Amino acid sequence: MNFSLYIAKRYIFSRSKNNAINIITRIASAGIVIGAMSLFVVLSVFSGLKEFSLSFSNNFDPDLKVTALKGKSISISEEQQRKLLKLEGVFAQSKIIEERVLFMFDGKEEVAAIKGVDSIYSKVNDVKKNIFNGLWLKPNTYQVVVGYGISEKLSLGLFDFNNKLEVFVPKPGKGAIENPEEAFNKTSIIPVGIYAISEDLDSKYVFADLGLAQELLEYKPNQVSGIEIKLKPNADEEHIKTALQEIFNNTVIVKNRAQLNDSLYKMLNTENTAVYLIFTLVIILTLFTLAGAIIMMILDKKGNLKTLYNLGTEVKDLRKIFLLQGTLLTVFGGLIGLVLGTIIVLIQQHFQIIMITQTLAYPVVFSIKNVLLVLATIFSLGLIASWIASSRVSKKLLD
Repeated sequence: MNFSLYIAKRYIFSRSKNNAINIITRIASAGIVIGAMSLFVVLSVFSGLKEFSLSFSNNFDPDLKVTALKGKSISISEEQQRKLLKLEGVFAQSKIIEERVLFMFDGKEEVAAIKGVDSIYSKVNDVKKNIFNGLWLKPNTYQVVVGYGISEKLSLGLFDFNNKLEVFVPKPGKGAIENPEEAFNKTSIIPVGIYAISEDLDSKYVFADLGLAQELLEYKPNQVSGIEIKLKPNADEEHIKTALQEIFNNTVIVKNRAQLNDSLYKMLNTENTAVYLIFTLVIILTLFTLAGAIIMMILDKKGNLKTLYNLGTEVKDLRKIFLLQGTLLTVFGGLIGLVLGTIIVLIQQHFQIIMITQTLAYPVVFSIKNVLLVLATIFSLGLIASWIASSRVSKKLLD
């Protein structure tokens, strides 16, 4: 067995005659355990909150979305349509139209986005599962599905034939408007369903048939705002994005789900990074205690070190003793803390002990990435603290 490692293990498991050193060593060890456990639990909680927050937008956002590089719409030729249908790795694709319009019902007004969708849309985004009242719209009809927030603001019910829900869309063109009534394309629509996902999304969209949206916006049959695509499992996303750019001659923008929610992802990642840095600072402060314990151990064992030095042990080997001692304490403490943190996370994940509401458990996610991050943080910081403390061993100290 390596000489320095043997002595380091003896120093870890043997009690010092100085009780103060024993107490400080125990405090440092407990601090490492608690620090590792806390860091892992907090990272798991934020991973759960991130997944929970993204689950709302994931119900609406496709795997890939194709939109125009310039302007509001793209025209799809028959040749481009054939190429789109032949793309490998694509499960389904749906043409959509999005535009901000004005809705009026029983004297009340609300500006929201009308989203024209074709009959394949439900294969790309399973929005039907979020309908809590009514039905999904039928193709080639004037039926619409509204968000819960819009229905509340307009006091809107379903299948209300006494009061009409009207939609107003500004007519395209240039020049001054002489007659305000001729400035809008308008029609009456029939709400047949109400969806509920989140407060933001519930006030954002009114789903309508693609043909109706094209009629209101005076679009051609092959003119749409974009294409939403659902990929097959294990599909090569980058290859498909490149193929889409080739099909449309680089006149479109292709974004994945993360890019569609760029600000949300940045906010969640920033919060996660901030919490990680705060808890890392706490661990650094804890490891100052470890460094102090090692320095006190060096002073306590000064006589033994002199004896070993006089017997021919080099100074670097004596330093290595305390470097290994601190590293071993960090490794054992980090692993114990990680095991305790894993137990806490798995208990919450499976038994849902801590609840936000009566029906919603506090979200946590066990992630190997978080395990590796905690191990890397604890071990690297523990190694640095041990190296700083062990550097106190010098010839001057032993003379």
